[in-house]
Amino acid sequence: MRNRSLFFAIIALGYLSFCACDSEPKPLPILGERDVKNGDTIYHQVPDMVLIDQDSQAFQLSKLGDKIVVADFFFTSCPSICPRVKKQMLRLYDKYKTDPRVMFVSHSIDPRHDTPSVLKTYASNLGINTVDWKYVTGDKDSIFHLADQYFVSVVDDPSAPSGFDHSGRIILVDKNRHVRGYCEGVDPESVTGFFKTIDQLLAEEYAK
Repeated sequence: MRNRSLFFAIIALGYLSFCACDSEPKPLPILGERDVKNGDTIYHQVPDMVLIDQDSQAFQLSKLGDKIVVADFFFTSCPSICPRVKKQMLRLYDKYKTDPRVMFVSHSIDPRHDTPSVLKTYASNLGINTVDWKYVTGDKDSIFHLADQYFVSVVDDPSAPSGFDHSGRIILVDKNRHVRGYCEGVDPESVTGFFKTIDQLLAEEYAK
């Protein structure tokens, strides 16, 4: 009887292991509001806004082809959360910098100070390759609107350090400009979990 019980226990364990291996994670959700038109679901998209990068060149998400985007919003003179978020962005960059499917984009919310030359110096001091990590700016109102479309809070606040109050969220966008996930850039554990989110999106996008 004991051997028979052991036999069935082994069979059950094998079955559970097979089920666990066979199951696949649920697809990442598309975040934001959606609408239905003519029977088709219309998902939220990040606007394809024309911005200016650190080399004074026009930048648009639609020009990136099939790349996915890891994005944040910051300003170079930020004395509070930006250095902490940038440290976590560098963690992500170090893993994916040789992956041609991934682009990093940092948006300055202080275009008055953060000119292309300032952004270029900032990027150079970080030691990153601006082919894979763009630093972009644009009209202030447009940048603030864009942050809202990325689900990032950015507001003028005279009482805040350097006059801005903003979140440290890091956002993941797919090749169709849909927001697929985010993490809190001030929380290293949240960023650690974000690696899995990026890997899952890469698996989903490039399995098609």
